[in-house]
Amino acid sequence: MAKESKPTVAERAKSASDAKKMIARNKKALHEYSVEDRFEAGIVLTGTEVKALRYGRASLVDGWVEIDGGEAWLHGVNIPEYTQGTWNNHAPKRKRKLLLHKHELSKLWHRTREKGQTIVPLELYFVGGRAKVEIALARGKAEWDKRETLKRRQDEREAQRAMRETNRTGASGY
Repeated sequence: MAKESKPTVAERAKSASDAKKMIARNKKALHEYSVEDRFEAGIVLTGTEVKALRYGRASLVDGWVEIDGGEAWLHGVNIPEYTQGTWNNHAPKRKRKLLLHKHELSKLWHRTREKGQTIVPLELYFVGGRAKVEIALARGKAEWDKRETLKRRQDEREAQRAMRETNRTGASGY
C-alpha cells in the first residue's frame, strides 16, 4: 500500500497559481437577464490593463459583447488606468477582443440573431496567470419577472432563517 505524501512547496504554489482569482463580477446582469448558456473566453489586453486588473480594479456593469466579422468584442467594460503607468497607458473603456473557438462564435452569432437574445459579461478573473471573462448568452427579463425573482429569493431566505431558528432553539414537533 503506497503512502500518500504531502504536496511539496512547488506543488502547492502551482495549485495556488492555477486557482481562479476573481477580479470583478456583474451582479446586475443576473438581475437584468435570465442566463441561458455560459462561455469562458480569453481576453486580449495590453500590459497596463493586466497590471490594473492585478490590483483588482475593473467594472463589468455596463459591458456587452458584440460579434463583428467573425470576432467577438467586449464593449463598455471599464478597466481604470494603471496609476504607475506612463504616457502609454491604456484607454479605460476601449473595446477588447475576446478569444473563442469558431464553433462557439458561430453558436453565439446564430443565437443572438433571435429576438431578445444578447451576450453579457458575468465575471472577470485570472486562471493560471491568464485573464479570462465568463460571458453568457442571456435573454432580458421583464419588470414583473425581476420582481418575482426578488420575491422568490426573499422567501427562500426567510425559510432558511426560520429553519435555522427552530434548529437553534431545539424545538421539536412533539
